[in-house]
Amino acid sequence: MILASPLDLAMWLTLLTAIAYAIPAITADRMGPSLARRYLWLAWLLHAFTLGQGLWGESPRFGFAPALSVTVWWVLTAYAVETQYFPQLKARWAMAALGSAAVALAWYFPGHPLLLTASIWLPLHWALGIASYGMFAAAVIHAALMNSAETQIRLGNENQSGLPLLTLERLMFRFVTLGFILLTLTLVAGWVFGEQLYGAAGAHFKWDHKTVFSVLSWLTFGALMLGRHQFGWRGRRAVRVLYTGAAMLLLAYAGSRFVLEVILERSV
Repeated sequence: MILASPLDLAMWLTLLTAIAYAIPAITADRMGPSLARRYLWLAWLLHAFTLGQGLWGESPRFGFAPALSVTVWWVLTAYAVETQYFPQLKARWAMAALGSAAVALAWYFPGHPLLLTASIWLPLHWALGIASYGMFAAAVIHAALMNSAETQIRLGNENQSGLPLLTLERLMFRFVTLGFILLTLTLVAGWVFGEQLYGAAGAHFKWDHKTVFSVLSWLTFGALMLGRHQFGWRGRRAVRVLYTGAAMLLLAYAGSRFVLEVILERSV
């Protein structure tokens, strides 16, 4: 019996996951909501196996593309839960297309090998950070749906999102709150376990580009939440601040790792 190599297994898992995502993306208008959700659940499960094979397989690797793939998986998890309460939400095509692109990108750019001697606190630090990425990404998607719905309403067309504007806005801020809590815990973990994570040089905090952009995004999201509760920020103003914070958070890890891995072709 000939066992598949890790590369072949990763390729087949990626292909199956991309197909599972692509089916509801391509045929979203023709298949019913129930069948589309089943395909998304299947794709979500295959996506989890794909991530597990890359992170905990024989040759674990990580980088900007796997980080984005995990982020998208968290977004799809949030969407799956959300549709249980708001089944009228119409974002299946976007979710499926996003998932298909994410797994393909992670297969093409698998990242660099993980150090087996890394701190035991590193997985917690990463899990909190990636989870915050996912929550803010979900908030950005809801902001985009809100902007699109507002534009359609101004043009006198039907709101295609399936949810009222106020509901989309309320959900957006819920995801912002969750993301802010997770990002806060990520920064606290980096501070408390700095020496274990980064060595003696990071005994208190490692002030590199990742930390700087993370803190700037944390301040931006904090200002958004304060503006919401104290000054009633909403609509386009709130969305602009959200986009600014999300862009800085993207630069904190995924953006900087893209430059290092793809443009400069460095492992650190």
